[in-house]
Amino acid sequence: MVRVAAGGTRTATGRMVGWGVAVLFLWVSCGPVTGQLEYSVLEETERGVTVGNIAADLRLSAAALSLRNFRFLSSQGDPHFGVDLASGSLVVREPADRDLLCDVKAACVLTYELVLEDPLELHKVRVHVQDTNDNAPHFPVSDLQLLIPEFLMPGARFTLPNAQDADQGSNAVLSYNLSPSQHFRLDMGSRVDGSEYPELILEKVLDREERATHRLVLTAHDGGRPARSGDAQVTVTVVDTNDNAPVFERSVYRTRVPETAPNGTVLFRVQASDLDEGSNGEVQYSLSNSTLAKLRHYFHIHPRSGEVRLAEPLGPPETLLEAYIEARDEGAFGLASTAKLLVEVADVNDHAPEVNLMTLSTLVSEDAAPGTVIAFLGVRDEDLGPNGQVTCSLSSGGPFKLKASFDNYYSLLTDGPLDREQVSEYQVLITASDGGSPHLSTLRTLTVSIADVNDNTPGFFQPQQDLFVAENNGPGASLGQVFAQDLDLGKNGLVFYELLNVTSEGQAASSLVEVNSASGAITAKTSFDFEQLRGVCFQVEARDGGIPPRSAAVTVNLFVIDRNDNAPAILFPLPRNGSVPVEVVPRSARAGHLVTKVVAEDADSGSSAWLSYHIFQASDSSLFRISATLGELRTARLVLSTDPVKQRVVVMVRDHGDPSLSSSVTLSVLLSNSASQIRPTFEDAWETGGHFSNQNLYLVIALACVSLLFLGCLLFFACIKLSQSTACCSRDCCHSPKELRYRRKMTSNPCMTAATIDVTTIERLSETYLYRASLGLGSDNNSLLLHGEYSSADLRNLATGVGLNLPISCIRIWNRKGDHTNAIAMVSQFYSLDPEMVACCVLKCFLLSHWQY
Repeated sequence: MVRVAAGGTRTATGRMVGWGVAVLFLWVSCGPVTGQLEYSVLEETERGVTVGNIAADLRLSAAALSLRNFRFLSSQGDPHFGVDLASGSLVVREPADRDLLCDVKAACVLTYELVLEDPLELHKVRVHVQDTNDNAPHFPVSDLQLLIPEFLMPGARFTLPNAQDADQGSNAVLSYNLSPSQHFRLDMGSRVDGSEYPELILEKVLDREERATHRLVLTAHDGGRPARSGDAQVTVTVVDTNDNAPVFERSVYRTRVPETAPNGTVLFRVQASDLDEGSNGEVQYSLSNSTLAKLRHYFHIHPRSGEVRLAEPLGPPETLLEAYIEARDEGAFGLASTAKLLVEVADVNDHAPEVNLMTLSTLVSEDAAPGTVIAFLGVRDEDLGPNGQVTCSLSSGGPFKLKASFDNYYSLLTDGPLDREQVSEYQVLITASDGGSPHLSTLRTLTVSIADVNDNTPGFFQPQQDLFVAENNGPGASLGQVFAQDLDLGKNGLVFYELLNVTSEGQAASSLVEVNSASGAITAKTSFDFEQLRGVCFQVEARDGGIPPRSAAVTVNLFVIDRNDNAPAILFPLPRNGSVPVEVVPRSARAGHLVTKVVAEDADSGSSAWLSYHIFQASDSSLFRISATLGELRTARLVLSTDPVKQRVVVMVRDHGDPSLSSSVTLSVLLSNSASQIRPTFEDAWETGGHFSNQNLYLVIALACVSLLFLGCLLFFACIKLSQSTACCSRDCCHSPKELRYRRKMTSNPCMTAATIDVTTIERLSETYLYRASLGLGSDNNSLLLHGEYSSADLRNLATGVGLNLPISCIRIWNRKGDHTNAIAMVSQFYSLDPEMVACCVLKCFLLSHWQY
C-alpha cells in the first residue's frame, strides 16, 4: 500500500517499503493484480490542484493509462476527484468540505477503484480529506443576562453556557477567557463525564449606584492554527437598595443678580442626584432651617424641579445674600443633604459714558505735521466697577489717532499727512464704551475742516493744444480756449492766463492773438491770410493767485485753414496796355493746331488750387477747344474759307473751391493766309451779352458825363474859331475850299489830340509783335498824324489794320526794332472824309483810351 500526501510526497505505511514492493510483485506475477493507493488532501482545496501522480505510483507512463483502457470509478458517484490522463495525476475536481461529507467522524476517507486492462488490474484509491480549522466556536446565545443583588458577598458563582465547534481533533479543543473586570472572574467547572463548562465568580461587592450594569465578554478559542474564536455578551444588572443620600452637583451655588431684577427671576436651578432607584432615588427640595429668617422671604423654591426664584426685590448693589437648600429622598428612611446659595446683587450698567469736548481746532492746515493736537476730550461713567471703566476709540477712518493723556482724558492728534484736495473735511467719529456687559457706548462726531495751502500748480489737461481758424476771419473772432485746473481753494485755486510773447515767423504772438486773463479764451487780433501765414505757435501761462504763485504753461499751435478767397490769376497771355492778345492761325491749320496756351495759378491750396480751363464764349464755338487740365487752346476742326477773319475766344479758368472762383482772359484770333499778315485790332468787334448790372450803370453814367464834357469842349472851341475866322481866311486862301472845310472840322475837334493804342500779341508762343499807333493832327494842322510801330512787310496795310477809312497823305512810323524801316507820311488830302465819321472815330479813340485806364 502506498500513501501519498496532497503535496505529491510518497510515504510507506508498512513497516518496510520492501515488503510493499514484494507484495506488489507477487500480485503482478500471479495474475490479476489488486493494490491500494492512499492520498491525503486538505478540505476546501481549489479545483485543479494535483493530489498525487497515480501513473508514477503504479510505475506506469501516462500514455500507458490510455492504452490499457484506464478507468477511475467511484461507487458513490463522488465528483470531488478525478484523473488527468495526459499527466496521470489525481486532481481536485470540486472542493471537498469535510464537515459536510463526514460530519463528526474522526476520519474522513473517500474510496475509488482503478481498473487497467491488458493485463487486468484493479487498484483501490483512498483519499483522506484532512480537516482544516474553517469553523469558529459559537455560543448558543449571543447575549446572556444575569441579575445580581448589590448586597451579595464575594465568592458567589454563576454558570455560563458552553461553546460549540464543528471542526474535529485539535481544531475542536476549546478554551475560555473573560474580559477584564474588577468585580468578576472566570473559572471552569467539571462534569461527571470529565467535560468542563465555564463559571462566573463574584470577586468584589457590587454597588448599583456606582455601576448599575456590568457588561462582560466571554470568548471561546479552538486549538486550530491559526486559532478561531467566538464571543458571547454577558450583561450583569445590579439590583438596587436604599443606601445612598441625595447629593447636590455643587456644595455652593453662587450667582450675580442685577439690582433691577424683577420678581420671579430664576436665580438657581439646583440639582441633587440620588443613585438609588425608584422611590429611593426621588428627591424633594426646600429651604433649610439654617437659613436666616430675614432672608427666607427673598426666595421661593420649587420642591420637584429645584428651581429657586426671586420672591421680592433685592437690596442695594454690591451686597451678598446667603441661604441654604435641602434635598431629601423618599425612601423608607429618608436621607437628606444641604447646599449653600450665595446671591450677589450686582450693579446694572444703566448709564452710558459721557464725552465732553474740552477744546477743538475746527480748522487744520493741510500742511500740519503729524502729531498736531486737534482736540482734548474728557469721558466719565456713573456706573461702578467695570461698568464705569470707559475706553475711547476712533470709529471712522482718516489720518487721526486718540492718545490717552491722564485719568479719563484723551487727545485727538493727526497721524499722517493731510491733503485738502483729496478730502476737504473729516467727520471724526469717536466711540466711548464702558466695560459693562452688554457694554454701553456713546458716539461723538467732530467736524475737522482742512485749511487750504497753495501746494498745487495749475495743470493743463495736455502739454499742447491745437486750434484752427479759417482765414479771412474778423478781428476779435474766437479761436478757442485753454483751461487749466488748480485743485487749491480760494485765491490759491484762482487761475489767471497770460500770453507769452513768442515770436513766430517774424511776428510777435501778441500782435496776432490775445488771451482773456480770466477765462483763457483766445481771440484773434487780426485777420489771418493763409497765403501769408500758415500757422502760429505760442505759449499761454496759467498762474494761480497763491503766495508765492505757481504757474504752468501750455503750447498752443494755431493753424490757419485755407478758404477759397483767391480767384485764379492769368499768367499768360497777359493784356498789355489794355490791348487784347492776338493770335494768328493760318487757314491751312488742321484740327488740333495749337493756338496758344493759357497759364494760370491760384494762391489757395488744396482743392481750391485745382484749376480747370473752359471756353466761356467764342465767336464760333465749333472752331476751338481747350484742354481742361493743360489750358492748351487748339482748333477743333479745319479752318474753312467761310470762317470770319476775326475770331474772339473768352477762356475761363475756374478753381474747385466751395464756392468756386474763376477768371477769364479774352483772346483775339486772326485767321490769315500767311503768318506775316498784319494783325488787326479787335477792340470794337466784341459785344458781351449779359444782364444790366451795377457796373454797367456806372459805365453809362461815366459815358454820359464824358459826352457832355465833349460837347462843351466843342462849343468852346467853336467860339474861339469864330473869333479867329479873319486870320484863318488870309492864311488858308491858297487851299481849296474842300480841304479848308475838312481842316476846319479837324481843327475844331478837341478829340484829335494824340491817342495811343498798344496791342501785344503772341503767335505760336515764340514771336512777339508790338504795335503802337498814334492818331492826331500834324504840327502845321495840315495833316493827320498816325504814329505806329509795324513790320516793314505790313506798312501797306496799316490804315486798314487801324480800322480808319481816312485819305492818308503822310504816315510816320517809328520802329522799335532795328530791322524795320522808318517812314513819315502826312495826310494832305481828304478825299471824301465825312466830318461826322471823323468825329465818331476821334470820340471812339478817346473813350477807348480812357477805358483802358
